[in-house]
Amino acid sequence: MQLYPLKFRPIYKKRIWGGQKLREFFNKDIPRFEKIGESWELADLPDDKSVVANGQLAGQTLGSVIEKYPAEIMGDRNFSGPFPLLIKFLDAEDVLSVQVHPDPATCKRTGKGDPKTECWYIVFAAAGAVIYKGLKKGVGSEKFAEAIKNGDVADLLEQVPVKAGECHFLPAGTAHSIGAGLIIAEIQTPSDTTYRVFDFNRVDDAGKARQLHIEEALESIHFDPSGDNLSVTTVGRLVDCEYFKIDKGHQAKDFEMLLSRGGVKCLVILAGFGRILGTDGGLVEFKAGDCIFIPAAYEGAMQFAADTQYLTVTI
Repeated sequence: MQLYPLKFRPIYKKRIWGGQKLREFFNKDIPRFEKIGESWELADLPDDKSVVANGQLAGQTLGSVIEKYPAEIMGDRNFSGPFPLLIKFLDAEDVLSVQVHPDPATCKRTGKGDPKTECWYIVFAAAGAVIYKGLKKGVGSEKFAEAIKNGDVADLLEQVPVKAGECHFLPAGTAHSIGAGLIIAEIQTPSDTTYRVFDFNRVDDAGKARQLHIEEALESIHFDPSGDNLSVTTVGRLVDCEYFKIDKGHQAKDFEMLLSRGGVKCLVILAGFGRILGTDGGLVEFKAGDCIFIPAAYEGAMQFAADTQYLTVTI
């Protein structure tokens, strides 16, 4: 069959720190009156698999489509699954826990979890919003472990004021947290392994605290980098790491861009709208909040309305 740009059904995740702003910002049909912290736009994990929402392949999972059409989807990339990206929108109505994700060496050494490197593109930041990114200089494992006991872990992290349009890269092993009042587009490797070390002493509706993973976190944290040497970018090539590359696009006026055969890419639409016209006459429309999966073999043209902003993610 003639492959085409794929759109997916979002997977909504309730989170203790979530809210309702994904409906406001991206018109997501999230459950009302529930704390929805994450909308997974593209996923290929064992328990969470994106399902195609448009065209002839509607109802099939991303993984099954790639299995049927590996060369057409992935090009000359040798693919063994799962698809190596997880793309989300986050609504941090409240602060997230202080946490860390392991790197490949830690996963191999401990036999636990899956590695996770990520980046955060700030879509919206309320006045005074911050993130916590990396440890302050001089913080070692003993000092950090003592802070866990004392409940003041957050004081050892670099607190970074943020604003819309920034992209913050967080390699695996970076201790971090997201402050309240932020809408974020998160691009990461395909892992949901999170080790929490401090959750600001909060409890859920049943009065129960969330599980902490102190031993695993202390095994995973890199105690050498500090937050002031972790990159932040705002234009052009935002991230260029071994797992993915991210470029920011902003079309100030109506614009058409040709899509030729090449590597697979994902477009995360941050603002505006447009459509994709295939050489076969097919049409796929997109708007803010969409994640568009472009197969490697696809040819066509993207037509952007004025003031459309987007991220192009390649692997």
